[in-house]
Amino acid sequence: MPIYQPPIVKRSGNVELDVGGGGQILDLETAVKDGILGGAGGGFISGGGVTEKLDLGKMIEELDSIEFPSVFICPISLEPMQDPVTLCTGQTYERANIAKWFSFGHYTCPTTMQELWDESITPNKTLQQLIYSWFSQKYLAMKKRSEDVQGRALELLETLKKVKGQARVQALKELRKIVIAHNSAKKMIVDNGGVALLSSLLGPFTSHAVGSEAIGILVNLDLNSESKANLMQPAKISLMVDMLNEGSIETKINCTKLIEILIKGKDLKSEIVSSLSLVVGLLRIVKDRRHPDGVLPGLSLLKAMCSYESVRSSAVSVGTVHQLIELLPIFNSECLELALVILENLSTIPEGRLALKDCPKTIPNLVRLLMKVSENCTQLALSILWAVCKLSPEECAVLAVEAGLAAKLLLVIQSGCDAVLKQRAAELLKLCSLNYTATLFISKCKLTRTIQ
Repeated sequence: MPIYQPPIVKRSGNVELDVGGGGQILDLETAVKDGILGGAGGGFISGGGVTEKLDLGKMIEELDSIEFPSVFICPISLEPMQDPVTLCTGQTYERANIAKWFSFGHYTCPTTMQELWDESITPNKTLQQLIYSWFSQKYLAMKKRSEDVQGRALELLETLKKVKGQARVQALKELRKIVIAHNSAKKMIVDNGGVALLSSLLGPFTSHAVGSEAIGILVNLDLNSESKANLMQPAKISLMVDMLNEGSIETKINCTKLIEILIKGKDLKSEIVSSLSLVVGLLRIVKDRRHPDGVLPGLSLLKAMCSYESVRSSAVSVGTVHQLIELLPIFNSECLELALVILENLSTIPEGRLALKDCPKTIPNLVRLLMKVSENCTQLALSILWAVCKLSPEECAVLAVEAGLAAKLLLVIQSGCDAVLKQRAAELLKLCSLNYTATLFISKCKLTRTIQ
């Protein structure tokens, strides 16, 4: 059980606390009197002539991301207290948490581990009032900021209907900042026709400055099927592809993410997803070592596109196979798995298998991945190696064994991997052995190294 000791000491009957503002120590009475932690006021919200008391649990949940004064935290749950009670040791806990502690047969103070000479618990009304007042003020201030933000967002939507040129760009920039910083603004924009308005700004004559800001907003909103269909118009997709190739790295990433949102789960027309320009742009993002943030979204969209058979030939024709094979050694595990899925998809077509066979690093780079990253990566790498070796057993099987494939396959067969994976490893091992005498093949398996 986690033990948390807030900076609380008992002096002259008052609890002292550090409110986190430069190390100043205050007692509860002074904090309430001076209003530093909320004072006695607050806790009510008015509407339509009716005053409603705020729910403390709801306020704590909605303010979860802010930092709380340590004295509000229950040492058992490490969460803010709603019904604090104090033991004879002077330590305060959430009532439900200390009751559960007692139900386990513990008759000690969880923080100090002292035996309790008095099992009674005393409600800490002063602290409870302080907690409620502090959260009430923070909650009402948050609501006020949210209302102000939503009002400003509505104003900006109205402005976008009227202005053009640089004024439109500035309005979009401000709206994008609001959307990124405030979740409440996102729903308000969607509910007030903001998606349709932003979508209408995208077209064949849209400047990249306007398009970049509009897409930066759209990628952060929840888009329904109607909105997605509207954004899937060829002219809008063409603009996104152009900006993906020519914009800033932030614009490229936003375009990549938005296109993926639009094409996922759709039965799309091949001319939309098989754009050579789009594939080339994605490969540039994936290869750009100056901006590693673009690698994951780039591979993710490329994977989604290559799930369509109509795209695979185009992807192979622009050098996807060779470029991904070259990059395998530097990818992290998440990017590596995406790249292997793409290569496996491309290995299902003849030109993809041929490109894999003709790339000199295909076999050595894939062999190194076996039993190294994850079982899923091993399975994908084996699938690709099978496709390549099956295409040209005499040539590729020899290269694979020389690269250490046989020893890796024996490790797979002897491991606790999935039965299907072991079967594929056994089949590939058998295929590799056909080009060797038994004695020579055993030596190529490097059994001594495998055992070590």
